[in-house]
Amino acid sequence: MPIEILMPALSPTMTEGNLAKWLKKEGDEVHSGDVLAEIETDKATMEFEAVDDGRVGKILVPEGAQGVKVNQPIALLLGEDEDASALESFTPKAPEAASAPAKRIDDEPAPAAPPSVVRGNGRIFASPLARRMAQQAGLDLGAITGSGPQGRIVKVDIEAALSAARAAPARPPATPRAQPAAPIPSPALSKERILALAGNPPYTERPLTAMRRVIARRLTESKQTVPHFYLSVDCEIDELLKFRVELNAKSEAYRISVNDFVIRAAALALRQVPAANASWSEDAILLWESVDIAVAVALEDGLITPVVRNADRKGLAAIANETRDLAARARAGKLKLEEFQGGTFSISNLGMFGVRDFAAVINPPHGGILAVGAGEQRPVVRNGALSIATVMSCTLACDHRVVDGAVGAQFLAAFKKLVEDPLTMLL
Repeated sequence: MPIEILMPALSPTMTEGNLAKWLKKEGDEVHSGDVLAEIETDKATMEFEAVDDGRVGKILVPEGAQGVKVNQPIALLLGEDEDASALESFTPKAPEAASAPAKRIDDEPAPAAPPSVVRGNGRIFASPLARRMAQQAGLDLGAITGSGPQGRIVKVDIEAALSAARAAPARPPATPRAQPAAPIPSPALSKERILALAGNPPYTERPLTAMRRVIARRLTESKQTVPHFYLSVDCEIDELLKFRVELNAKSEAYRISVNDFVIRAAALALRQVPAANASWSEDAILLWESVDIAVAVALEDGLITPVVRNADRKGLAAIANETRDLAARARAGKLKLEEFQGGTFSISNLGMFGVRDFAAVINPPHGGILAVGAGEQRPVVRNGALSIATVMSCTLACDHRVVDGAVGAQFLAAFKKLVEDPLTMLL
Protein backbone atom coordinates (compact mmCIF):
# COMPACT_ATOMS: atom_id res chain seq x y z
CA MET A 1 0.00 0.00 0.00
CA PRO A 2 1.42 3.44 -0.88
CA ILE A 3 2.65 5.57 2.00
CA GLU A 4 1.12 9.02 2.37
CA ILE A 5 3.56 11.91 2.69
CA LEU A 6 1.82 14.54 4.80
CA MET A 7 2.33 18.28 5.07
CA PRO A 8 4.50 18.49 8.20
CA ALA A 9 4.15 20.81 11.18
CA LEU A 10 7.60 22.41 11.06
CA SER A 11 7.02 24.85 13.91
CA PRO A 12 4.82 24.87 17.02
CA THR A 13 2.64 27.66 15.57
CA MET A 14 2.24 26.17 12.09
CA THR A 15 -1.27 25.13 11.00
CA GLU A 16 -0.72 25.49 7.27
CA GLY A 17 2.16 26.21 4.91
CA ASN A 18 3.11 26.83 1.32
CA LEU A 19 4.74 24.14 -0.80
CA ALA A 20 7.51 26.28 -2.26
CA LYS A 21 9.39 23.68 -4.29
CA TRP A 22 9.54 19.94 -4.93
CA LEU A 23 13.12 18.60 -4.94
CA LYS A 24 11.97 15.13 -6.04
CA LYS A 25 9.74 14.31 -9.01
CA GLU A 26 7.44 11.39 -9.73
CA GLY A 27 9.46 8.24 -10.31
CA ASP A 28 12.51 9.40 -8.28
CA GLU A 29 14.04 7.03 -5.74
CA VAL A 30 13.80 8.31 -2.15
CA HIS A 31 15.80 7.28 0.91
CA SER A 32 15.17 8.23 4.52
CA GLY A 33 16.79 11.60 5.18
CA ASP A 34 16.57 12.79 1.57
CA VAL A 35 15.18 16.31 1.19
CA LEU A 36 11.80 16.03 -0.55
CA ALA A 37 10.61 19.62 -0.70
CA GLU A 38 10.97 23.17 0.59
CA ILE A 39 8.09 24.29 2.80
CA GLU A 40 7.33 27.92 3.65
CA THR A 41 6.13 28.23 7.26
CA ASP A 42 5.01 31.29 9.19
CA LYS A 43 8.69 31.92 10.02
CA ALA A 44 10.97 30.62 7.28
CA THR A 45 11.45 28.35 4.28
CA MET A 46 12.53 24.95 5.56
CA GLU A 47 13.63 21.65 4.07
CA PHE A 48 11.32 18.65 4.51
CA GLU A 49 13.08 15.28 4.77
CA ALA A 50 11.78 11.86 3.79
CA VAL A 51 11.01 9.40 6.58
CA ASP A 52 10.66 6.24 4.48
CA ASP A 53 12.53 4.60 1.63
CA GLY A 54 10.75 4.13 -1.68
CA ARG A 55 9.87 5.84 -4.93
CA VAL A 56 7.72 8.93 -5.49
CA GLY A 57 4.55 7.50 -6.99
CA LYS A 58 2.36 10.57 -7.25
CA ILE A 59 2.61 14.23 -6.30
CA LEU A 60 -0.77 15.35 -4.95
CA VAL A 61 0.03 19.02 -4.25
CA PRO A 62 1.99 20.96 -6.87
CA GLU A 63 4.83 23.27 -5.95
CA GLY A 64 3.71 26.84 -5.44
CA ALA A 65 0.52 25.72 -3.65
CA GLN A 66 -0.52 28.13 -0.87
CA GLY A 67 -2.23 27.44 2.45
CA VAL A 68 -1.75 23.65 2.50
CA LYS A 69 -3.11 22.37 5.82
CA VAL A 70 -0.84 20.48 8.21
CA ASN A 71 -1.38 16.68 7.89
CA GLN A 72 -2.84 17.04 4.39
CA PRO A 73 -1.44 14.37 2.02
CA ILE A 74 0.93 16.03 -0.45
CA ALA A 75 2.41 12.96 -2.20
CA LEU A 76 2.32 9.16 -2.30
CA LEU A 77 5.39 6.97 -1.86
CA LEU A 78 5.60 3.50 -3.39
CA GLY A 79 7.44 0.75 -1.52
CA GLU A 80 10.17 -1.45 -2.93
CA ASP A 81 7.80 -4.11 -4.37
CA GLU A 82 5.04 -1.73 -5.51
CA ASP A 83 4.42 -0.34 -8.96
CA ALA A 84 2.17 2.40 -10.30
CA SER A 85 -0.85 0.08 -10.31
CA ALA A 86 -0.99 0.36 -6.51
CA LEU A 87 -1.98 4.01 -6.92
CA GLU A 88 -5.14 3.27 -8.89
CA SER A 89 -7.19 1.89 -6.00
CA PHE A 90 -5.63 4.09 -3.31
CA THR A 91 -7.63 7.01 -1.91
CA PRO A 92 -5.75 9.46 0.35
CA LYS A 93 -7.36 10.07 3.71
CA ALA A 94 -8.74 13.47 4.62
CA PRO A 95 -6.24 15.55 6.62
CA GLU A 96 -6.55 15.45 10.39
CA ALA A 97 -6.68 18.80 12.16
CA ALA A 98 -3.37 19.76 13.72
CA SER A 99 -3.74 20.72 17.33
CA ALA A 100 -1.61 21.26 20.39
CA PRO A 101 -1.46 18.49 23.01
CA ALA A 102 -4.43 18.69 25.37
CA LYS A 103 -3.77 19.88 28.90
CA ARG A 104 -4.92 17.75 31.83
CA ILE A 105 -5.48 18.38 35.51
CA ASP A 106 -2.45 17.32 37.58
CA ASP A 107 -4.23 14.64 39.58
CA GLU A 108 -5.59 12.84 36.51
CA PRO A 109 -3.61 9.73 35.48
CA ALA A 110 -1.72 10.19 32.24
CA PRO A 111 -2.87 8.00 29.36
CA ALA A 112 -0.44 5.33 28.23
CA ALA A 113 1.74 6.63 25.41
CA PRO A 114 1.75 4.67 22.16
CA PRO A 115 5.09 3.19 21.12
CA SER A 116 7.28 5.02 18.64
CA VAL A 117 6.76 4.17 15.00
CA VAL A 118 8.99 1.26 13.95
CA ARG A 119 9.18 0.17 10.33
CA GLY A 120 9.48 -3.40 9.12
CA ASN A 121 13.28 -3.28 9.22
CA GLY A 122 13.16 -2.50 12.95
CA ARG A 123 14.34 1.09 12.50
CA ILE A 124 12.88 3.81 14.71
CA PHE A 125 12.18 6.92 12.66
CA ALA A 126 13.61 10.15 14.05
CA SER A 127 15.06 13.32 12.58
CA PRO A 128 18.88 13.61 12.54
CA LEU A 129 18.74 16.37 15.16
CA ALA A 130 16.51 14.27 17.44
CA ARG A 131 18.89 11.29 17.12
CA ARG A 132 21.88 13.46 18.00
CA MET A 133 20.10 15.01 21.01
CA ALA A 134 18.99 11.57 22.25
CA GLN A 135 22.50 10.17 21.91
CA GLN A 136 24.03 13.07 23.81
CA ALA A 137 21.45 12.75 26.60
CA GLY A 138 21.57 8.95 26.75
CA LEU A 139 17.87 8.57 25.90
CA ASP A 140 16.31 5.43 24.44
CA LEU A 141 14.48 6.44 21.25
CA GLY A 142 12.33 3.32 21.52
CA ALA A 143 10.70 4.70 24.66
CA ILE A 144 9.82 8.07 23.13
CA THR A 145 6.56 8.84 21.33
CA GLY A 146 7.03 10.75 18.09
CA SER A 147 4.80 13.71 17.28
CA GLY A 148 6.17 14.40 13.80
CA PRO A 149 4.76 13.26 10.48
CA GLN A 150 3.74 9.57 10.63
CA GLY A 151 5.00 9.30 14.20
CA ARG A 152 8.52 10.53 13.51
CA ILE A 153 10.49 11.58 16.60
CA VAL A 154 11.51 15.24 16.36
CA LYS A 155 13.33 17.79 18.51
CA VAL A 156 10.32 18.74 20.66
CA ASP A 157 9.81 15.07 21.62
CA ILE A 158 13.40 14.83 22.91
CA GLU A 159 13.00 18.10 24.82
CA ALA A 160 9.76 16.81 26.38
CA ALA A 161 11.46 13.59 27.43
CA LEU A 162 14.35 15.51 29.00
CA SER A 163 11.95 17.80 30.86
CA ALA A 164 9.98 14.83 32.14
CA ALA A 165 13.17 13.10 33.30
CA ARG A 166 14.31 16.21 35.20
CA ALA A 167 10.90 16.82 36.78
CA ALA A 168 10.05 13.24 37.78
CA PRO A 169 12.27 12.83 40.90
CA ALA A 170 11.25 16.14 42.46
CA ARG A 171 7.57 16.08 41.56
CA PRO A 172 5.46 16.75 44.68
CA PRO A 173 2.19 14.94 45.37
CA ALA A 174 -0.46 16.20 43.03
CA THR A 175 -3.02 18.57 44.45
CA PRO A 176 -6.07 20.00 42.76
CA ARG A 177 -5.43 23.40 41.29
CA ALA A 178 -7.81 26.18 40.48
CA GLN A 179 -8.69 26.47 36.84
CA PRO A 180 -6.71 29.25 35.09
CA ALA A 181 -8.53 32.40 34.21
CA ALA A 182 -10.03 32.56 30.76
CA PRO A 183 -7.79 34.33 28.22
CA ILE A 184 -8.45 37.99 27.72
CA PRO A 185 -10.32 38.51 24.46
CA SER A 186 -8.67 40.71 21.85
CA PRO A 187 -11.41 41.74 19.43
CA ALA A 188 -10.31 43.43 16.23
CA LEU A 189 -12.40 46.06 14.56
CA SER A 190 -13.91 45.08 11.23
CA LYS A 191 -12.66 46.85 8.13
CA GLU A 192 -16.06 48.51 7.72
CA ARG A 193 -16.00 49.84 11.29
CA ILE A 194 -12.47 51.19 10.87
CA LEU A 195 -13.44 52.96 7.63
CA ALA A 196 -16.49 54.50 9.28
CA LEU A 197 -14.44 55.76 12.24
CA ALA A 198 -11.71 57.12 9.93
CA GLY A 199 -14.18 58.92 7.68
CA ASN A 200 -13.72 56.60 4.67
CA PRO A 201 -10.40 57.92 3.33
CA PRO A 202 -8.83 56.17 0.31
CA TYR A 203 -6.68 53.17 1.20
CA THR A 204 -4.80 50.16 -0.18
CA GLU A 205 -5.11 46.69 1.34
CA ARG A 206 -2.06 44.57 2.12
CA PRO A 207 -3.12 40.94 2.74
CA LEU A 208 -2.14 39.42 6.07
CA THR A 209 0.64 36.86 5.78
CA ALA A 210 0.99 33.88 8.10
CA MET A 211 3.99 35.55 9.76
CA ARG A 212 2.12 38.81 10.38
CA ARG A 213 -0.82 36.91 11.92
CA VAL A 214 1.51 35.03 14.28
CA ILE A 215 3.32 38.24 15.29
CA ALA A 216 0.00 39.96 15.99
CA ARG A 217 -1.29 37.05 18.05
CA ARG A 218 1.88 36.53 20.11
CA LEU A 219 2.51 40.22 20.86
CA THR A 220 -1.14 40.82 21.77
CA GLU A 221 -0.98 37.82 24.09
CA SER A 222 2.26 39.11 25.61
CA LYS A 223 0.92 42.59 26.39
CA GLN A 224 -2.34 41.18 27.76
CA THR A 225 -0.92 38.42 29.95
CA VAL A 226 2.65 39.43 30.86
CA PRO A 227 3.03 42.23 33.46
CA HIS A 228 5.69 44.40 31.83
CA PHE A 229 7.79 46.97 33.64
CA TYR A 230 10.72 48.94 32.27
CA LEU A 231 14.17 50.00 33.47
CA SER A 232 16.53 52.25 31.46
CA VAL A 233 20.24 52.97 31.63
CA ASP A 234 22.62 55.18 29.64
CA CYS A 235 25.95 53.62 28.65
CA GLU A 236 28.98 55.63 27.52
CA ILE A 237 30.49 53.72 24.59
CA ASP A 238 33.52 55.76 23.46
CA GLU A 239 35.95 53.11 24.78
CA LEU A 240 33.85 50.37 23.15
CA LEU A 241 33.93 52.13 19.78
CA LYS A 242 37.70 52.61 20.01
CA PHE A 243 38.22 48.98 21.01
CA ARG A 244 35.98 47.81 18.15
CA VAL A 245 38.13 49.64 15.59
CA GLU A 246 41.29 48.08 17.05
CA LEU A 247 39.85 44.55 16.97
CA ASN A 248 38.52 44.85 13.42
CA ALA A 249 41.92 46.10 12.24
CA LYS A 250 43.63 42.93 13.48
CA SER A 251 41.95 40.44 11.12
CA GLU A 252 39.83 40.09 8.00
CA ALA A 253 38.23 36.92 9.42
CA TYR A 254 35.56 38.85 11.31
CA ARG A 255 33.76 42.16 11.42
CA ILE A 256 32.56 43.00 14.93
CA SER A 257 29.60 45.36 15.27
CA VAL A 258 28.35 47.33 18.27
CA ASN A 259 25.47 44.86 18.48
CA ASP A 260 27.93 41.99 18.87
CA PHE A 261 29.36 43.77 21.93
CA VAL A 262 25.79 44.20 23.22
CA ILE A 263 25.05 40.48 22.81
CA ARG A 264 28.27 39.52 24.56
CA ALA A 265 27.70 42.00 27.41
CA ALA A 266 24.08 40.90 27.91
CA ALA A 267 25.12 37.24 27.97
CA LEU A 268 27.85 37.85 30.55
CA ALA A 269 25.48 39.99 32.64
CA LEU A 270 22.91 37.17 32.63
CA ARG A 271 25.61 34.79 33.83
CA GLN A 272 26.45 37.23 36.63
CA VAL A 273 22.76 37.75 37.51
CA PRO A 274 21.20 34.33 36.79
CA ALA A 275 17.86 35.34 38.32
CA ALA A 276 17.29 37.49 35.21
CA ASN A 277 17.81 34.47 32.94
CA ALA A 278 14.46 32.91 33.77
CA SER A 279 10.93 32.15 32.59
CA TRP A 280 7.54 31.92 34.27
CA SER A 281 5.50 28.72 34.27
CA GLU A 282 2.30 27.76 36.09
CA ASP A 283 4.25 25.45 38.42
CA ALA A 284 7.58 27.19 39.00
CA ILE A 285 10.05 29.83 37.87
CA LEU A 286 12.46 28.17 35.45
CA LEU A 287 16.07 29.29 35.91
CA TRP A 288 17.92 28.52 32.69
CA GLU A 289 21.36 26.95 32.91
CA SER A 290 22.39 28.12 29.44
CA VAL A 291 22.41 31.69 28.12
CA ASP A 292 20.75 31.66 24.70
CA ILE A 293 20.23 35.14 23.24
CA ALA A 294 17.45 35.66 20.67
CA VAL A 295 18.32 38.60 18.40
CA ALA A 296 15.50 40.36 16.55
CA VAL A 297 16.05 40.56 12.77
CA ALA A 298 13.75 42.70 10.63
CA LEU A 299 12.23 41.02 7.57
CA GLU A 300 10.20 42.48 4.72
CA ASP A 301 6.90 41.65 6.40
CA GLY A 302 7.75 41.06 10.04
CA LEU A 303 10.61 39.94 12.19
CA ILE A 304 12.28 36.76 13.34
CA THR A 305 14.54 36.05 16.31
CA PRO A 306 17.44 33.70 15.50
CA VAL A 307 19.17 32.44 18.63
CA VAL A 308 22.86 32.66 19.57
CA ARG A 309 23.24 29.57 21.78
CA ASN A 310 25.57 29.71 24.81
CA ALA A 311 26.45 33.31 24.00
CA ASP A 312 28.27 33.72 27.31
CA ARG A 313 30.78 31.06 26.21
CA LYS A 314 31.55 32.61 22.81
CA GLY A 315 34.02 35.33 22.02
CA LEU A 316 33.24 38.52 20.13
CA ALA A 317 34.55 37.19 16.81
CA ALA A 318 32.48 34.00 17.07
CA ILE A 319 29.36 35.99 17.94
CA ALA A 320 30.00 38.40 15.06
CA ASN A 321 30.33 35.61 12.48
CA GLU A 322 27.35 33.67 13.84
CA THR A 323 24.97 36.62 14.00
CA ARG A 324 25.93 37.74 10.48
CA ASP A 325 25.26 34.24 9.15
CA LEU A 326 21.97 33.87 11.05
CA ALA A 327 20.72 37.28 9.91
CA ALA A 328 21.58 36.60 6.26
CA ARG A 329 19.83 33.24 6.25
CA ALA A 330 16.87 34.70 8.18
CA ARG A 331 16.32 37.31 5.45
CA ALA A 332 16.64 34.56 2.82
CA GLY A 333 14.12 32.39 4.69
CA LYS A 334 16.68 29.60 5.12
CA LEU A 335 16.86 29.21 8.90
CA LYS A 336 16.38 25.77 10.44
CA LEU A 337 13.68 25.39 13.09
CA GLU A 338 16.16 24.94 15.92
CA GLU A 339 17.92 28.16 14.91
CA PHE A 340 14.97 30.44 15.69
CA GLN A 341 12.99 28.49 18.28
CA GLY A 342 13.71 28.90 21.97
CA GLY A 343 16.21 31.21 23.60
CA THR A 344 16.20 32.49 27.17
CA PHE A 345 16.45 36.28 26.62
CA SER A 346 15.90 38.72 23.74
CA ILE A 347 17.69 41.74 22.29
CA SER A 348 16.14 44.26 19.89
CA ASN A 349 18.46 46.93 18.48
CA LEU A 350 17.03 49.85 16.51
CA GLY A 351 20.11 52.03 16.86
CA MET A 352 21.01 51.60 13.19
CA PHE A 353 17.74 53.41 12.36
CA GLY A 354 18.65 56.40 14.51
CA VAL A 355 16.16 55.54 17.27
CA ARG A 356 17.38 57.07 20.51
CA ASP A 357 15.43 54.87 22.94
CA PHE A 358 12.36 52.64 22.98
CA ALA A 359 10.63 49.90 24.97
CA ALA A 360 10.18 46.47 23.40
CA VAL A 361 7.47 43.87 23.97
CA ILE A 362 8.61 40.70 25.76
CA ASN A 363 8.79 37.58 23.62
CA PRO A 364 7.27 34.80 25.79
CA PRO A 365 8.48 32.68 27.44
CA HIS A 366 11.51 34.95 27.90
CA GLY A 367 11.65 36.86 31.17
CA GLY A 368 13.02 40.00 29.55
CA ILE A 369 14.04 41.84 26.39
CA LEU A 370 16.70 44.55 26.06
CA ALA A 371 15.88 47.42 23.69
CA VAL A 372 19.02 49.15 22.40
CA GLY A 373 19.07 52.66 20.95
CA ALA A 374 21.57 54.59 18.86
CA GLY A 375 24.90 55.77 20.21
CA GLU A 376 24.99 59.56 19.95
CA GLN A 377 27.06 62.36 21.34
CA ARG A 378 25.49 63.96 24.40
CA PRO A 379 26.59 66.33 27.15
CA VAL A 380 27.62 64.52 30.34
CA VAL A 381 28.92 65.73 33.69
CA ARG A 382 32.18 64.25 35.01
CA ASN A 383 33.61 65.41 38.33
CA GLY A 384 31.46 68.52 38.22
CA ALA A 385 32.58 69.50 34.71
CA LEU A 386 30.61 69.34 31.49
CA SER A 387 31.98 67.20 28.66
CA ILE A 388 30.85 65.27 25.58
CA ALA A 389 30.47 61.46 25.38
CA THR A 390 28.93 58.96 23.01
CA VAL A 391 25.93 57.60 24.90
CA MET A 392 23.74 54.59 24.12
CA SER A 393 20.36 54.29 25.90
CA CYS A 394 19.13 50.78 26.71
CA THR A 395 15.72 49.85 28.15
CA LEU A 396 15.04 46.49 29.79
CA ALA A 397 11.47 45.19 29.68
CA CYS A 398 10.91 42.67 32.50
CA ASP A 399 8.23 40.09 33.19
CA HIS A 400 7.41 41.11 36.76
CA ARG A 401 6.27 37.58 37.61
CA VAL A 402 9.89 36.46 37.17
CA VAL A 403 12.19 39.49 37.38
CA ASP A 404 11.70 41.94 40.23
CA GLY A 405 12.95 45.52 40.10
CA ALA A 406 16.12 44.81 42.08
CA VAL A 407 17.05 41.87 39.82
CA GLY A 408 16.47 43.95 36.69
CA ALA A 409 18.58 46.77 38.15
CA GLN A 410 21.41 44.35 38.99
CA PHE A 411 21.37 43.03 35.43
CA LEU A 412 21.53 46.53 33.94
CA ALA A 413 24.35 47.52 36.32
CA ALA A 414 26.39 44.48 35.23
CA PHE A 415 25.59 45.16 31.58
CA LYS A 416 26.57 48.85 31.82
CA LYS A 417 29.88 48.00 33.53
CA LEU A 418 30.79 45.54 30.79
CA VAL A 419 29.85 47.92 27.97
CA GLU A 420 31.79 50.82 29.46
CA ASP A 421 34.87 48.65 30.13
CA PRO A 422 34.90 46.43 27.00
CA LEU A 423 38.23 44.78 27.82
CA THR A 424 36.43 42.85 30.56
CA MET A 425 34.42 41.07 27.87
CA LEU A 426 37.60 39.24 26.90
CA LEU A 427 38.12 37.73 30.34
